[in-house]
Amino acid sequence: MAILMKSEVLNLHKVLLVDPDRQSRETTWQMVNGSQWGYAIQGWAGKSEDALSLLEKQPYSLVLINIKRFQIEGLNLCSQIRQRSRIPIILIGGDHDFNLARKAMACQVSDYLADPVHTADLAASLQAVKRELETGSALDSYWISAMVRKRSKQSSIVDVVKQYVQQEMHRNVTLKKISDALHFNCAYLGRKFKEEVKMTFNEYLLRERMERAKRLLEQTDMRIYEIANEVGYTEIDWFYKKFKEYTGTSANEYRKQITFTA
Repeated sequence: MAILMKSEVLNLHKVLLVDPDRQSRETTWQMVNGSQWGYAIQGWAGKSEDALSLLEKQPYSLVLINIKRFQIEGLNLCSQIRQRSRIPIILIGGDHDFNLARKAMACQVSDYLADPVHTADLAASLQAVKRELETGSALDSYWISAMVRKRSKQSSIVDVVKQYVQQEMHRNVTLKKISDALHFNCAYLGRKFKEEVKMTFNEYLLRERMERAKRLLEQTDMRIYEIANEVGYTEIDWFYKKFKEYTGTSANEYRKQITFTA
């Protein structure tokens, strides 16, 4: 079973807790949510497939996995997450077993805390991850998190990427920047985007920029260099080249044709 939880405090780092045991899950929830560490558990899952599903639905800042009762499945989940995401992972509840810890580190987890988990140790791990998160792309992470809060439950992570393009196309937009903010593997997000949109991210970005440029040429008296800047081109010659490739005519000619037919 997987459950999404809402937090009234929107500036906390969102945690996905994976733990099949109800009692330990509640204990961990109280430790994390009742602390001053800057985190809030906003989703939990008891199975690997549910955890992966939740990671697809919205971005989290951290995955916290209790592997006390499912060590093999927990490590497999780490491997599956790493195939698609760079999100920090903390494993708790493991054995004092060097081989198990070595396998966990091979999955590039942020920390491995053996059972019993002491509050001070968990606090130190969470603070280390927090420092890592807050030195990253804070502006884009904040923007994307805000968009996720606004979107409907039916929309996918690809919708967040598309919304980002619509809002930020005047800036230097790259899939790498977006994937870093979402803690997704760039190649994985690119494949998922192409599967849903039926074109690559760069093809989509070019189309949206050119279509907006066309609308601005049709509906405003903005100068062409202003339109170029508005859709993300700082070099006017490059904008001219891409616009002609896309429409078959120059920006000046396109505007003249619209004016003539109006």
